Amino acid sequence: MNEAIQQVGVVVPHYGDPAPTRDLVASLIGQALSIVVVDDGSPEPLAPISGASVVRREVNGGFGAAVNTGMARLPTELALILNSDLEIGPTFVADLLAAAAPWQPVVASPQVTTLDGDPEWVGRHFPTIGHQVIEWLTPLARFRHLPRLHEAVGHDTRAVGDAVVPVDWVVGAAVLVPVAAFRAVGGFDERYFMNAEEVDLQRRLRGLGIPSVVLGTVSVVHRGGGSSDPARSRQWLVASRLQYARTWGGLRRLQMALAGASAVNLCANVSRRALRRPVRPVDVLREELRLIQGRGAGHAAARPPSPAGVPTDTEQDLPCER
Repeated sequence: MNEAIQQVGVVVPHYGDPAPTRDLVASLIGQALSIVVVDDGSPEPLAPISGASVVRREVNGGFGAAVNTGMARLPTELALILNSDLEIGPTFVADLLAAAAPWQPVVASPQVTTLDGDPEWVGRHFPTIGHQVIEWLTPLARFRHLPRLHEAVGHDTRAVGDAVVPVDWVVGAAVLVPVAAFRAVGGFDERYFMNAEEVDLQRRLRGLGIPSVVLGTVSVVHRGGGSSDPARSRQWLVASRLQYARTWGGLRRLQMALAGASAVNLCANVSRRALRRPVRPVDVLREELRLIQGRGAGHAAARPPSPAGVPTDTEQDLPCER
């Protein structure tokens, strides 16, 4: 095993369907010194996997809690955190390590693509109230294909194709991090159940002078939906953003701004209703206000076992989704 591989271990949070996790581990064999799979309280415990250490959490704590459990068991200098629903090539880890070497210590992500080969928005700007208000506005959803709107909701549109670009933060589907720095800042904040934990972590790491970089010369395929329940995904997303605002400031201003955006959505939905579109404007408003106020957004309930996508009531592009 070469010296570079001896420096890196892999953490794979798992929940639900074991098939994608097993496929990923099979692809990782020989590419890293150690592989830790963390079963985050799945209804059916994950059976042992050859070539990996399987750790069972009895309580379903979410993405950050699962990663923290795995990181505590890594003996390596670097950690590669991978969603269980990824497809990687036979030299993926070595390619990522080589691309990241000039930047170390760094938080690095490859270019993530869909099964169809479309790039996902890996590089992001630190969230602002403006980003979240633009995203919340239903009338703008029809323009989400425009680069200007992607920038307006916080996507860093420089990080496309094979570009190698320093960004404010990278999404957590596939991310390389220095273990010592991760531990120095306390790892992921487990108050986030799903979404926003990676931007919170990278803001804290930035305080140690560690940048975040998109390494577009390396890519990975994201099947999608391996860690999300469509019935609760938007609730988790909004709850995470409220927690982020509590931590970094501006919670009340964010809630007021989103409530104003919901009033705009109400007017738009009333117009759509007049055109006989299948929408219930008052019900949508009530649901949006419930989410904004943080009611019913706790994460005590476990995720259902079946993987699924992340649809939303407003067809918005959600920049923190995995």
